[in-house]
Amino acid sequence: MAISDSEIAQVRAATDIVALIGEYVALKKSGRRWSGLCPFHGEKTPSFSVNAEEGRYYCFGCRASGDQITFVREMQHLDFVDAVRLLAERAGIELHEDTNAGPARKERQEFLAAMDKAVSWYHDRLLNAPDARPARDYLRSRGISGEVARQFKLGWAPDEWDALTSALKLTEKTLIGTGLGFVNSRDRRQDALRARLIFPIFDPSGKAIAVGGRILPSDPARAPRPDGRVEAKYKNSPETPIYSKRRTLYALNWAKDDIIKSGEIIVCEGYTDVIAFFTAGMPRAVATCGTALGEEHFRTMRNFAKRIVLAYDADQAGQSAAASVYQWERQHEVDVAVAKLPKGSDPAELAQRDPEALRHAVATAVPFLQFRLERVLEAANLATVEGRARAAEVAMQVLAEHPSELVRDQYLMQVADQLRLDPVTLRPKVLEMSRAPQRREVPNEPVPDSRRTIPRPSSKLRPGLEALRLWLHYSPEVRTRFIAQYFVNDTEREIFDALSSGSPVSEVIDTLGRRGQEEAAHVLSQLVVDELDRDYTSEDITAVVSQLLRRAVHQELKNVEREMRDGVLSPETVMATIVDVRERLDLLETVHGEVAERDLRAWLLERYSSGDK
Repeated sequence: MAISDSEIAQVRAATDIVALIGEYVALKKSGRRWSGLCPFHGEKTPSFSVNAEEGRYYCFGCRASGDQITFVREMQHLDFVDAVRLLAERAGIELHEDTNAGPARKERQEFLAAMDKAVSWYHDRLLNAPDARPARDYLRSRGISGEVARQFKLGWAPDEWDALTSALKLTEKTLIGTGLGFVNSRDRRQDALRARLIFPIFDPSGKAIAVGGRILPSDPARAPRPDGRVEAKYKNSPETPIYSKRRTLYALNWAKDDIIKSGEIIVCEGYTDVIAFFTAGMPRAVATCGTALGEEHFRTMRNFAKRIVLAYDADQAGQSAAASVYQWERQHEVDVAVAKLPKGSDPAELAQRDPEALRHAVATAVPFLQFRLERVLEAANLATVEGRARAAEVAMQVLAEHPSELVRDQYLMQVADQLRLDPVTLRPKVLEMSRAPQRREVPNEPVPDSRRTIPRPSSKLRPGLEALRLWLHYSPEVRTRFIAQYFVNDTEREIFDALSSGSPVSEVIDTLGRRGQEEAAHVLSQLVVDELDRDYTSEDITAVVSQLLRRAVHQELKNVEREMRDGVLSPETVMATIVDVRERLDLLETVHGEVAERDLRAWLLERYSSGDK
């Protein structure tokens, strides 16, 4: 069965749109609205606005707009019904359409529920089970207290084949669908993780979607097997219907508040590194989940912060990983810096030994290009002419990748100075390299055609649009100053008529869309988040009413003259009407303006009533 309109309205009313969008985008209060970078297209200056009271968003850049349901549909690629179901589940609302609920949705609910139970079971084992003592000892040795373990819901997977499966009575379908287990060669259900510390992975809203498991350093499983294989240090959940590695950042659910506050996000390699940053007073760290940084990660991060600090281990593996993200810095218009950790130190070790040094490394993180050049020069043999020449070749290749000629030239002079070379010699070569065919950049996501088919309203605010803004954002008393006959523009009239129904704005926009009045729906989507730039006095409001009234009256006088030409009205009647109406128009800006406004309003209503308009 379809979801009823009343239940859809209930879901909308129960969903805080600022909190919902805040899981994906850093929003800041601006007047009575919230603003941030648009999640639907790349931009440097925030053009995305949210009206919390009406539950609407609008981007003045790409013109994306909608309500809570639309946002979930766009971000999670769901149809309307599934988006409503997701929000209803989030708000604890029971929808009366379970008999026809889709199998995919039921599966997702089952998998999420099973993962939540598994995380709680693992966590309880870590805190209370005797066999978890080595895990607790290891955590303490790494500076992770019981309080921190509880904060991150850390767990312990016992060294048993099916402890979790048996305890939670997980079915084969649930085991495979969550990645918590599998069916072995003997056709028995088996846990995926054994004898490992468990790091639960949550989505931005705080739902458990996966787990990562770390073997203890002292575990005999770390010793090579007869076949030469060694148990992996970390083992993570596979891709599942509820978990996508390339879109997930560990600890974002906990870190996002401090990321928004600080405008900075710290990216680590491992889960313990993230926890180390939290304990060192920098609770804005995240980590990828067993995969390299990629476009989806950067797309997520740039919605929360413009400065991204890479805090990888200061070894060759970490440096290589850092170098691979350069293209995403350019594409997503973020500032990428690299924390220069002491050689031989990782964030977890440094946080325990010298937390101030870790904070200093982040505070003094160097720009991405500078970091890369320093790595090149540190690896070079600068004692010989040949060594300096080879270093220059590599450095020029790194420089040529940067899109800004000015930035390239500044670093080029620094490189030339360190290599004792003439920058005049290097400059033409860098320029030539920069113009050579390079790896093609992935362009910003194109704006769907549906966002470009409707003409954008004129940037110069028409009287009708200003009146509608007042209607939306001022008290009900102001609304009584306007009637439908004042709006001679078809789109403005459609909006006013729809708003006059008294329905919530989101329902009004939906109704306009269903009627095919797409331009009206789009204009209203913009107006509802377009906050008035100042407080209007009663004189300001009267001026808007007067301007709108004048336009409507002049339009109606043309109709009167046409009726005279058609023989409907006599010339004498028409002339008397024109004289009378114009006299009242002249009084609008005088002390008799209130009376003139009332008389002209009555005349318009009478004209429309008699003409059945």
